[in-house]
This record gives sequence, structure tokens and C-alpha cells, in this order.
Amino acid sequence: MKRTRNPVSLRSGQIEFVKLNTEKWEWRDAYQWFLGLTWPRFAAAVGVVYLSLNLLFATLYSLGGGISGMRDGSFVDAFFFSVQTIATVGYGNMSPSNLYANILTTIEIMTGIFLVAVMAGLIFVRFSRPMAHIVFSRSVVIAPLNGRTTLMLRVGNLHQRSMVEAEFRIFFNRDEPLVEGDTFRYFYNLKLQFDRMPTFPAALTLRHVIDENSPLYGATPESLEESRVVLIASVVGIDPVIPAAVQTQQDYTWRDIRFNERFVEIYTDDGNGRLTVDYGQLHDTEPVEG
Repeated sequence: MKRTRNPVSLRSGQIEFVKLNTEKWEWRDAYQWFLGLTWPRFAAAVGVVYLSLNLLFATLYSLGGGISGMRDGSFVDAFFFSVQTIATVGYGNMSPSNLYANILTTIEIMTGIFLVAVMAGLIFVRFSRPMAHIVFSRSVVIAPLNGRTTLMLRVGNLHQRSMVEAEFRIFFNRDEPLVEGDTFRYFYNLKLQFDRMPTFPAALTLRHVIDENSPLYGATPESLEESRVVLIASVVGIDPVIPAAVQTQQDYTWRDIRFNERFVEIYTDDGNGRLTVDYGQLHDTEPVEG
């Protein structure tokens, strides 16, 4: 297996990992890289590739000549002839006139067909890929609920339709001391009061009761900081329109956990059998009285 000495940076939520001695990057990885870009960066990357190819072929046309209708030494003419050729437009005012130019235009036309096919596939996948459109609360709260200390996290569905067969998880990890004197990273799947819903239309609060069986039992802000606690919340469901599975997640560090606070109520009944959900208050918390 070929390895590279160059470090690879990978960000997962708020945590950045630097991988050393990983497998070498292959050209086929470019497809996944393009799919992972935001739309502005994707457009910029496509523009750079397109301009670079045209500049390359324009340089070759300028050096070799053989294009009838092109002014001598005109790089601008060579560039726009390349634009016409790579798009197989061929306006007719410029054309190849010798073997060198014909071979070069053949190569460029083949390159253009390949480029259009790849970019069309990338754009189709980006448009057709279902998105979760789930928002997580900016913080996690720990406070008494119905007489029991409870960890709570709020999630909201931003879609204009319900997500179906939704599954919820909260993953908890921290450093714990070993009898040998060192520390080790331990991972726990927090038990939720509910972790599945047949339909997820609006917003809800995930709840984990902190009892004697919870890894958070007896936790304090100081102990969470000392053990470098990280929480990872995930939602997996089905978009009923496609239909296709969608997934999203959010991570929280000990800095994002607030004690003795709870989320404000965001549901109101208008009296006509409808519930109003105020997403503007989805992140808002209030101190617990007493």
C-alpha cells in the first residue's frame, strides 16, 4: 500500500483530525471531493478547470499554428477558438488547416465530451441528493424534569414535509482514568426516553435521564471539562418524496452543556386544532427556578 508523508486534515464537527501515513490520494478521489464542496466552491472549481483547459489548448494552438482565420500571434483568438472547440460549437470563422491543428482539435473535442459528461453527472448527483434539513439546538441543557435530572437536546425539522421513520441517537465520549495510571477514551450510547418516531413533522426535545446507570451520573461542569466530554447527536430518517434515507449530525463539547437551564416552550395552540411552532426560539433556554 502506497503511503504519503503529507498529513491529511479531516474535520468532524468541532474536532479536527490530522492523519499521518495514510494511503496516497488517487485521482478517482476527485469525484468525492467535488461532491463534498459547497455550491460556490463547486462553481469556482468547475470554472478553474474549464479556464485551465482552455488556456492550455490556447497555448498549444498559439505555438503550433495551423488555424485558418486566426490572427498571427493572437492568443485571444486561440483562446476563443479553444472555447468553441471544447464545446463542439464551431462557428466557422476559424478552423484547423494542418495535421497538427486537426490532431489537437480532436484531442480537445474528446476532452470536452469527457468534461461535459463528468460535470453533468456531478451536477445531477448534487441536485438529486436528498438533504436532511435538520437543525440542532446550539446547546445541551441538564436540569430537573419531572423530578429527575435529565439531559435535553432539541432538534427541528426544517423541511416543508414530515420526515418518516426517524431515528435519534446521542453518543457520549470522554477520557476516563485507568488503573495503570493513564487515561483512555470511552464511548457510550446514551439511552433516550424515545429514539424512534414514525413521523417527525416539526420539533422535539430528546431526553436522557441521568440516573445511577448513566455515564453522566454525578457530572459537574468541572468534571466534564476535565474529561474532555464530547456529545454527538444524530438523526436518520426517510425523505418521503424521493424516498431516500437522509442523515445529519451535530457535535457538542463540554463548553456547550448548560446546567440548571431548560429550553423555552415553542409550541402554542391557536384553539383551532393547529399547533404553532416558533423556530426562532428553538435555541433559547431559561434558568430553572429553585
